[in-house]
Amino acid sequence: MNPLDAGREALPELPNPLGFSGIEFIEYATPRPQALGEVLELMGFRPVARHRSREVILYRQGAMNLLVNAHPDDARVSASEGGHPALSAVAFRVRDARKAHAQCVERGAWDVPAHAQAMELNIPAIHGPGGCRFYFVDRHEDFSIYDIDFRPIPTVDSSPPALAGLDYFGLVQYINLYRSDEWTAFYREMFGFVPIPDQERFGIMPKGKLLRSPCGQFMWQLVEPDPMMEADSTPESLRRIGLGAPDVHAAVAVLRARGVAFVESEKLHPEDHGALTQTLLGSVTFELVRRSA
Repeated sequence: MNPLDAGREALPELPNPLGFSGIEFIEYATPRPQALGEVLELMGFRPVARHRSREVILYRQGAMNLLVNAHPDDARVSASEGGHPALSAVAFRVRDARKAHAQCVERGAWDVPAHAQAMELNIPAIHGPGGCRFYFVDRHEDFSIYDIDFRPIPTVDSSPPALAGLDYFGLVQYINLYRSDEWTAFYREMFGFVPIPDQERFGIMPKGKLLRSPCGQFMWQLVEPDPMMEADSTPESLRRIGLGAPDVHAAVAVLRARGVAFVESEKLHPEDHGALTQTLLGSVTFELVRRSA
């Protein structure tokens, strides 16, 4: 049985050393926030709040939070290649953020120094691939990080519904050749991710090594370049977001009606298992993956 097609109560008990409980937010860094915002709105995200002191906007749909970081003093914004948006951070919900951060640093992770200003939360983080950051958040229920650091946008629904039942399925990370074992060990030892057997696949992108989060709520895909092709100079980085959908065809129909274009070719086209949006702004693409409620 597909472990993510079963109810979460049916999942086998997994070691969860940091108390993972899903993804709190995913962040894009970009010097062109309006252009990226238009793409996100096509995908169903809505701007709901602005950061109190930084050029950061919170987008949301359903249970998914997505930040657009255009703050000029942020090195990740200025380093975005060719001005293209870059996936620059993922925040994990954990049992105790300070303790999770301390345990990762003890295991060899590189700490991200805090730069919180007055009246801002200090969210602990470590460095991830390609200069991105992994944050740890334990305020995500009655009281959230957005209650402190963000101002709601007036007259806007702060909880817009998800289109076609979309949620975060996971992320895809591009890595260098022959680095799958090294990165698998990193995610296993730092966070407790578990490799998925190669015969178990999701969506329509078959390449790579799949890891399941210790909470069983999302996946992580590691993709190496093809060793038979010309050397790939793409740096290791997070490359795309996977969105889970209970009915991929229904989700594709809804998104197409909004103007979203999907990849169509002999080898790659929307089907029951998944679909891939065409790349916009040089780097932004989403992968739809079938997932039960």
